[in-house]
Amino acid sequence: MTAAVVGTAASVGTSHANKQAAAQQQDAYTQQQLADQNAQIAALQAQQAAAPAPAPVAAAPAAPAVDPVTAQLTNLASLHSAGILSDEEFAAAKAKALGL
Repeated sequence: MTAAVVGTAASVGTSHANKQAAAQQQDAYTQQQLADQNAQIAALQAQQAAAPAPAPVAAAPAAPAVDPVTAQLTNLASLHSAGILSDEEFAAAKAKALGL
């Protein structure tokens, strides 16, 4: 009976030791992955710091100033073309815009 107890105890002890070894290996693997990730992050941050700043975007050229009378005449022509203003209404509005 003593041999059976000793054999069982040895088996349980070996199983426990194997589980601890596996857990330690997993911890070491996880730590290595974290170290690798941190190294990659540091390398990317160094690249970003060393990269030249992007060139500023040039502002679009300003649209030429439109004369208010020209803008009004263009608007009246659009309304006339769309059929909103009759020929007579267009002529009267155009004369008013030109100060005639």
